[in-house]
Amino acid sequence: MQTGDVLDAIGGLSSQLKTYAAKLPAIVHLTVMPTGVKPKPEAVDDYEAIVSRFRNQSAGTAYQGLNDAFVESLEAFEVGKLVGSVQPLLAGLDHLERMQRDKEIAADHTDVRRITEYRAGLHKILPGNTPELDGAGRGL
Repeated sequence: MQTGDVLDAIGGLSSQLKTYAAKLPAIVHLTVMPTGVKPKPEAVDDYEAIVSRFRNQSAGTAYQGLNDAFVESLEAFEVGKLVGSVQPLLAGLDHLERMQRDKEIAADHTDVRRITEYRAGLHKILPGNTPELDGAGRGL
């Protein structure tokens, strides 16, 4: 398994999250929908297939440490928790960067660029990502 394979999995999961996020209303009134809005079963199956394939391929490799983050993201996705699905993937990207910095894995310039793009894409999915809030939370 190579870094590109891991990024392919993260890209597939990110794509599923973007599709789900695009279908969510701006505000979900829990009085109208007490269980919230959950992804379609087909989307959950696709998400689970990506996670399962990654877990099988990463067994015994340096990337095995990402399994917990992927499973945590899947569990949150199954019940419709968008933020809970995104955060483990962001943590996974952080973990990949640490592994690269510590020379545990090899990542070329394309991989580094993809990590940056996926991080930006995942941040755009998070609630509160509106232009008037750009720069908020980053200090002075």
